[in-house]
Amino acid sequence: MIRDSYPSDEPEIYVEKAQGGQYASKLRGYFIIKDTKLKFNAIAFGRIGGHNISLNLTKKTLSKLREFGYDTEDFQLVLQRKLVEGEVILIDPATKSQIKP
Repeated sequence: MIRDSYPSDEPEIYVEKAQGGQYASKLRGYFIIKDTKLKFNAIAFGRIGGHNISLNLTKKTLSKLREFGYDTEDFQLVLQRKLVEGEVILIDPATKSQIKP
């Protein structure tokens, strides 16, 4: 199990859009770290081989994480684990209100 490397800077993850089918879903959202909102895109897989996330962060987001002093690879693992385990806040697209799963 991957442990969070940054317990005092726990990222809050918000999923704004989730669409997909039987085997995979596309996710779009953002996370907040050090009072900064950074965007992500991901593909969630959940069939053969168990649950997995293919996470995509922009060069700008990776640069900002490095500026904050994070190891970007370790930080991405933390985000992937949180997404797989459902440690996210969903945003209702119609009302823009938060839904905790």
